[in-house]
Amino acid sequence: MAESPILRLAPMDDVVVARVDIAPGTIIPAEAVSAIARIPAGHKLATRAITKGEAVRRYGQIIGFASADIAPGEHVHTHNLVMGDFARDYAFCQEAKPPPKAARPATFQGIVRPDGRIATRNYIGVLTSVNCSAGVAKIIADRFRGEALAAHPGMDGVVALTHGTGCGMASEGEAVDILRRTLAGYARHPNFAAVLVLGLGCEANQIGGLFAAQGLSAGPKLVPLVIQESGGSLKTVEAAVERIRALLPEANAVTRTTVPASHINLALQCGGSDGYSGITANPALGAAVDLLVAQGGTAVLSETPEIYGAEHLLTRRAASRAVGENLVARIKWWEEYTRRNGNEMNNNPSPGNKAGGLTTILEKSLGAVAKGGSTRLEAVYEYAEAITAKGFVYMDTPGYDPVAATGQVAGGCNLVCFTTGRGSVFGCKPAPSIKLATNTPLYRRMEGDMDIDCGEILSAGVSVADMGARIFQLVLDVASGRKTKSEALGLGADEFVPWQLGATM
Repeated sequence: MAESPILRLAPMDDVVVARVDIAPGTIIPAEAVSAIARIPAGHKLATRAITKGEAVRRYGQIIGFASADIAPGEHVHTHNLVMGDFARDYAFCQEAKPPPKAARPATFQGIVRPDGRIATRNYIGVLTSVNCSAGVAKIIADRFRGEALAAHPGMDGVVALTHGTGCGMASEGEAVDILRRTLAGYARHPNFAAVLVLGLGCEANQIGGLFAAQGLSAGPKLVPLVIQESGGSLKTVEAAVERIRALLPEANAVTRTTVPASHINLALQCGGSDGYSGITANPALGAAVDLLVAQGGTAVLSETPEIYGAEHLLTRRAASRAVGENLVARIKWWEEYTRRNGNEMNNNPSPGNKAGGLTTILEKSLGAVAKGGSTRLEAVYEYAEAITAKGFVYMDTPGYDPVAATGQVAGGCNLVCFTTGRGSVFGCKPAPSIKLATNTPLYRRMEGDMDIDCGEILSAGVSVADMGARIFQLVLDVASGRKTKSEALGLGADEFVPWQLGATM
């Protein structure tokens, strides 16, 4: 029997999803309809007559409202489906499930720091207090490229993580607090054996203010340098290179030892999503999350604008009403934030998302939350806040992937899983980034960037549970030192993007 050209995701859905391009006139026997127009792969086809103003469902949930009458067999997309307001039943805690117990313990080969923190990578970092010191920071890191670290095989590299702010802002307040919290999170990150913090000297985000506000103390492995006090760019480069060379022997002298999987803090990301994201890669990553949580590990969902309209699926899983209300409070903050900036929440999805079949933020969000698995939501964190809870948690971040992942890594994530349907080349030093392709054509087209083909759920009949187990095993392998595709390409230094709030002055 020929494989069906469509996927029905829930019995009450008003649309089905095209597995392949569907030509006009194609009969869909299972739905008793014929395609009126071409339906691109990943896009939606109406299975019944829908009147203007009526809610349209996918995943058994509302994804928008018809902006015109829609006939059975019609292509459902931006030309006839729009956002609309509707009540969500938050049902706090009603579906909260305690973490399951693993059948047997899982382990990985981690790096145990002297203070007991567990690393998955071993870098020396050069952080900048301000964009004005970025160029010098990059020169410092460039001195350790190629064969410069050949005598130190235990090192993953020396990386400069620079950004576009740190001045033109108030020296006190929310904007500089977020920047300082982010920088401090990286300065403390276990994947750094040591960190240099490089400033210019006259910026709003003074190194002294950063250290005082975040309780950081200068020492042999946390070294502040100020260009204006060090005699300029060249003298600062030489001083920094000398410091790093002195640090290398001790930093290199690490061995990987067997540690429990509970030490994995996994950042969950999706970017370049398509109509398959909520069908293949995101649910499979959710299955892997459940396996990690069962081992006592931590998984961190984020991107608040990209759970908008699906937040009620998370509040139902909240460990307490307070946790659920914290999430709702962040949603309301975003509604006000976008309003006062002359924007709206449905400006997401992106053009690429829409080309891949996603029409509204509601539809995108319903697929995105699948990354979080099924266990209870233990805590909600602010951007770049230190993550202390175990299990499935949430961090409030923008939907822009580099900004979101930067916050998660600042919070302590030591590994990233990133699903993509259109194609992403995201790296994330010092945390390795695993790419999960939602469809097999993308995987084959960008095999040099993709680590797993989750499209096999459709193209080869692999179950979501089996794909989740495959992802979880790769997480363990990567945490043990196996290089991801983005690491092999050397990506990840330029994706450090702290969230900028407020006016640039």
